[in-house]
Amino acid sequence: MTMLRNIIFAFLALAALVQPASAEQAYTTSAFSAAQQAGKGIIVHIYAPWCPTCRAQEPILHKLEADPKFSGVESFRVDFDGQKDAVRAFKATSQSTIIVFKGAQEVGRSVGETSPKAIGELLDKAL
Repeated sequence: MTMLRNIIFAFLALAALVQPASAEQAYTTSAFSAAQQAGKGIIVHIYAPWCPTCRAQEPILHKLEADPKFSGVESFRVDFDGQKDAVRAFKATSQSTIIVFKGAQEVGRSVGETSPKAIGELLDKAL
């Protein structure tokens, strides 16, 4: 029993050390502005939970964002239905829009893209 308990504690300790390289966060103007002012690479995903294209993009984005090369990139999710001011500010005409920035400069955008290769090439522009 003691050995099993030690294994469980070791596993939990190891799991606590493993952090995702990049985690998508809910968009806020202040967090986005701070990332821009810091000159970071930024990924913005205009998302709607009812959108099948958005749902297809989500696992692709999460897999790519977990790559260590994106560890310094900030990733934001904008709720297409609930954050209309942000949607307008990004000049997004539809959900499933992915926008990439380097600091304050927009460097790429796609709408409705679900190809992992194309999305990967887009995200690389944030580096």
